[in-house]
Amino acid sequence: MPTTDAPPARRPARELLLEAAARLFYARGVAATGIDTITAEAGVAKKSLYNNFSSKAELLAAYLEARHEEWLDLYRSRLEAAATPADRVLAVFDAYLDHANSAYQHGFRGCGLLNAAAELPAGNPGRQAVRKHKEEVEELLAQHLRDLLPDDPKRAAGLAPHLSFLLEGALARAGLEGGAQRLREARLIAAQMLAAQ
Repeated sequence: MPTTDAPPARRPARELLLEAAARLFYARGVAATGIDTITAEAGVAKKSLYNNFSSKAELLAAYLEARHEEWLDLYRSRLEAAATPADRVLAVFDAYLDHANSAYQHGFRGCGLLNAAAELPAGNPGRQAVRKHKEEVEELLAQHLRDLLPDDPKRAAGLAPHLSFLLEGALARAGLEGGAQRLREARLIAAQMLAAQ
């Protein structure tokens, strides 16, 4: 019986557009990346973009949500191996380290969410989406600190923003320097702070 090798099914245009936008927004920035560049990178017609997204703003919103989910996946993966509350706090740092150590075509440029937010005007919904992500990360730290310090909720609540600021500062410097060293240093400082509790 003869076999027919069917060509692989073409991936959905939405998926191709989101992947292209993610690469380009991260490497070049949101403002510097036009619709024509995105559709060319995705290998789809311009009409495909508007069949899937009503505007560049809607595509950006989908990109920000995808970046958030991407980070959550890194975090969940790290959390699976975390045996103690302190390990779970450090899993947050490790997820950002995994992000920094990903293979980026044009190098590591820091947090893609913060990079996008820096280009958006005050009041833009994209900025609110990024803020929500950062607040969720801080709440994850706070949750794990409450587990670490069940008898001292006030201390746990005070330590969460400290670790969040440490993480964000290290992430900003790592992005500027194009590598993960500052995040490794921040993780070490966080581990020392946790050991002192």
